[in-house]
Amino acid sequence: MASDTKHLEITLETQVESVNLAEEMCLRVAEAAGFGEDDCYRIGMSVREGVINAFHYGNKERRDKKIHLAVDLTADKMIIHVLDEGAGFKLSDVPDPLAEENLLSTSGRGIFLMRAFMDEFDVVSGRTGGAEIVMSKKLPAPGSTSPNGQGGQSATPQQEA
Repeated sequence: MASDTKHLEITLETQVESVNLAEEMCLRVAEAAGFGEDDCYRIGMSVREGVINAFHYGNKERRDKKIHLAVDLTADKMIIHVLDEGAGFKLSDVPDPLAEENLLSTSGRGIFLMRAFMDEFDVVSGRTGGAEIVMSKKLPAPGSTSPNGQGGQSATPQQEA
């Protein structure tokens, strides 16, 4: 890890409340890094989906298992790791939510959303077993305009009339 990389890590309980905690932590990092409102929404939704998958599919809602969340902020991107303590899975085994037979399914869109919302997305075998979701979003250039028309930290807040 480069010396200019900032690293934040937290171990979460396998419980529903961990989803909001993980999202809030990552949103604060994203806002501090200069992401605009639209990108913050995408990052937050991706973290929610990743932690929900770790909670429900990876750890099978077992309270004796943990969810490990790490955020690395490099000079050019925000990298998020979500690791569960389950059996792991292969990305190629996940059904395509856009396939006709899956269109009416009530689940199975989390990975699709994470892939769509983040610049990079992968699932690897965790260092101690389980599945590790690794996803990243490129940082906005200093002074640039985010998709929502605001330039992150350098944006001037809108005043109400």
